[in-house]
Amino acid sequence: MLTRGAPSRDVLLGDVLIRDVEVEGAGRVDVRIAAGRVAEIGRRLAGPCDLDLDVDLDVDGRGGALLPGLHDHHVHLLATAAQAASVRVGPADVHDRDGFVEALRAGPPGEWVRAVGYHQNVAGDLDRWALDAYAPDRPVRVQHRSGELWVWNSAALRAAGLEGDGRFWREDERLRGFTPPVRLDLEGVGRRAAALGVTGFTNADPHPADGLAATLAALPQRVQIMGIDAPLKILLDDTTLPTPDELAARLTAARPGPVAVHCVTRVQLLVTLLALDAAGPATGDRIEHGSVIPAETIPWLRRLGVTVVTQPHFPAERGREYAADVDAGDRDHLYRCRSLAEAGVPVAAGTDAPFGTHDPWAVMRAAAGRADGEALGRRRALDLFTGEPGRPGRPRTVRAGVRADLCLLHVPLREALGELSGETVRAAFAGGVPITSA
Repeated sequence: MLTRGAPSRDVLLGDVLIRDVEVEGAGRVDVRIAAGRVAEIGRRLAGPCDLDLDVDLDVDGRGGALLPGLHDHHVHLLATAAQAASVRVGPADVHDRDGFVEALRAGPPGEWVRAVGYHQNVAGDLDRWALDAYAPDRPVRVQHRSGELWVWNSAALRAAGLEGDGRFWREDERLRGFTPPVRLDLEGVGRRAAALGVTGFTNADPHPADGLAATLAALPQRVQIMGIDAPLKILLDDTTLPTPDELAARLTAARPGPVAVHCVTRVQLLVTLLALDAAGPATGDRIEHGSVIPAETIPWLRRLGVTVVTQPHFPAERGREYAADVDAGDRDHLYRCRSLAEAGVPVAAGTDAPFGTHDPWAVMRAAAGRADGEALGRRRALDLFTGEPGRPGRPRTVRAGVRADLCLLHVPLREALGELSGETVRAAFAGGVPITSA
């Protein structure tokens, strides 16, 4: 039970005593938090009943594991927050053309429909005329599961004063001013993530919207934003791929800061590695996704010291589509984990929500349960989400002096690893402040 101790004017917000928890390397101990950091770890630490010390919060850990708070190293927070106002039309949500049409036509006529998660396996390739046949009486916009393509019907184009076939490839920034505001459920995003032990995010949008930092400050978690206080994100497309020299020039212009290069094909990875060789690596450089990593590039990645932030759950979530869409020569190289870790390449994970599950524990289970030779041990799978925000492949530990971003479990670590489930999470603390409890 979480119980408040006697307040004192000398106690800083977030002063917490967590009793009887399992901390790796220390056993069953008490942990004191002060000024947002772990101040002391030991047995039978002084508490609120002692005359010389008061705390704001006294927590009985009941022998549960106290872990570093989970950090989602690659997520799209505004898109995730917009899901509450969106219609899900992915293969897991609607199974055929009839289900897709029914989903688009639901709701009052005339109102905009924002549909997300679409894959062509549901009802084929889309353009404005295909959408007109399915939902002609209201503005409709459908986002592909990749997040890279929007398709609008004629009603939506007329409402916005736009023309063309309704297909917009990576034009989110241009389209923002043409659509009605979407209700953002940031409170729900923060609450659900906290319940899973998530105390931090790295927002991975390539072009942060104006005021994004202020908007995301509403979340109780610590948030880093690519291009602001996290590595600059560089998007690559095979159709407009720069030469290695051109990309190296972009990397050099970004130095001394690190970069996060979006690599979802073999050729994108090769161009990136050549450019990193030419420009020279920087501490904190990242490969985002690493969807296809040929075995011969693994020593190259290790030499450069670049971190791969991947999505090991995608082969499980998208297995049927990958079997049809991915070149046979690339299927053995998808979303590597174990081979990278064993070679000494730093590896971490992000959910890529809303384009994948928002649950990091589901990602861990997927990473540990792979049957393609890339499965990680369960302890290593947990570390995919315990890395430092600026160095995702470097796992954090609970020790004196570190920021008190913490995840308290109902059970000891050994039992938690057996389950790898968010159901084992009891409470989360961000900078020493409890953001959820159970």
